[in-house]
Amino acid sequence: MASMRTPLPARLRVPGRHRDRGQVSIEFLGFLPVLLAVALAVVQLGLGAYAVQQAGTGARAAARTASLDEADRETGPQAAGRAAMSGWIAKGATISVGGGSAVHATATVHIPSIIPGVDFGSASRSATMPGPADDTRGAAAGTDEGATPR
Repeated sequence: MASMRTPLPARLRVPGRHRDRGQVSIEFLGFLPVLLAVALAVVQLGLGAYAVQQAGTGARAAARTASLDEADRETGPQAAGRAAMSGWIAKGATISVGGGSAVHATATVHIPSIIPGVDFGSASRSATMPGPADDTRGAAAGTDEGATPR
């Protein structure tokens, strides 16, 4: 049986053109490692930024809790700082709190890595809040500051 295909016009018949089939696939396979490396770098950058943000959140929560009077605290400053962070970041976090007229808290978290064998170190953030109110600094006991005298 003879072929029923109509021949292509002469301008469309290019010798050797059939050899180009699959070229785009091969070029894509060559470029794929570059795409994967860029994707991994973007995800790692996002993880690092998230870890820094979580350290700041933990430091603020710890400083805020430490600035309360001890009678008003429900938990300690370190526990409050860890509770404010995501659980998987808070596991390895260290929180230090210093007192005085102003409370200073520093939270340090480990930056997770998605690249095996590469350590990106840790991120540290600090927060400062005014210290607990001292009864000796205000007006005489029993009066409100700014209230009109009777």
